[in-house]
Amino acid sequence: MHWLCEAARQSVVRAAAAGQVIALAALFGGCAPVALERTSGLGAPPAPQASFDIAGRLSARHGDDALTANFRWRHASGRDELELASPLGQMVASLSGDASNVRLQTADGRVSTASDWSALTAQGLGWPLPVDGLAFWIQGTPRPGSAFGTETGEEGRVALLRQDGWTIVYHAYTQAAAADWRPTRMTLSYPDVELRIAVDNWR
Repeated sequence: MHWLCEAARQSVVRAAAAGQVIALAALFGGCAPVALERTSGLGAPPAPQASFDIAGRLSARHGDDALTANFRWRHASGRDELELASPLGQMVASLSGDASNVRLQTADGRVSTASDWSALTAQGLGWPLPVDGLAFWIQGTPRPGSAFGTETGEEGRVALLRQDGWTIVYHAYTQAAAADWRPTRMTLSYPDVELRIAVDNWR
């Protein structure tokens, strides 16, 4: 299945033409849901890494606004640096910070700061983005310290995770080590927000 349906591509073009910036939000209603892909082999949910450096692609939609972008995310020592760029390499948004101070800069030079990720993204984007939770969800594991529910696939890996009001469906994993599997495709849903992520490189 194509990563974006044609209607989503048209929405992305309209959003880009209007100069709208929607980072890490939601995807196209009206596209057929992606079937869960099964991979062979058994394995326990991965232990979360204290640090990672990943790159990939995301497609997002929030209300009538849509975005497709490449991303680079560096997570280490409790600090995150997340960069979004257009398919042509132009900056879309840059997020950085730690547990006490976070910052968002958009392509037009606007800068927003806050004490936490949800407050920052609610201020700068109009809706909350829990980067602190996503740092675990993108690894296929729940965030510590918060209630959650999971469903596993036939291989024993997490196929669906619900936490903090978000629902994360894992479509595909890659084998990073002998018994270590990492998600490569996932869909995250929140009221009026949906995000699809494809991870191309895990480091």
